[in-house]
Amino acid sequence: MSYDRAITVFSPDGHLFQVEYAMEAVRRGSTAVGVRGGNCVVLAVERRALAKLQDPRTIRKIVSIDNRSTLAFAGLTADARVLVNKTRTEAQSYRLTCEDAPSVEYLARFIARTQQKYTQRGGVRPFGIATLLAGFSEPEGGETEGKPVLYQTDPAGTHSSWKAQ
Repeated sequence: MSYDRAITVFSPDGHLFQVEYAMEAVRRGSTAVGVRGGNCVVLAVERRALAKLQDPRTIRKIVSIDNRSTLAFAGLTADARVLVNKTRTEAQSYRLTCEDAPSVEYLARFIARTQQKYTQRGGVRPFGIATLLAGFSEPEGGETEGKPVLYQTDPAGTHSSWKAQ
């Protein structure tokens, strides 16, 4: 039986091949790195060799989600474009509903939830990207600035907080 044809069929050893193929797309993509410091977060991505006639300004692997969060990704750029647009829409919706900017953790959970939904629905395939989401938390207890935070998501839909990734 072809276990990699349907997204919701597990192989005999318990793997979802479509998710593993998405993970492989991330491994083959440009490297993305994030480091959280005491009062900053740094995101960097590998710049791959471009075709001679390609404009390097059109390749964007680090994008702004809103005025408090930035996302870097590794994997398929077309998949990232879809997920970034969904995340920006969710951030705007949250801002209109709650009259406050969404936290970076909220956005990381939203991205992970969306990626996980695409691992179990028919007619779609998992997103072939992993993301690093950086920003600042809400100031607490008299602080004037929030603390830097860094979250990572993967095609399976897991998310976690990191000091460096």
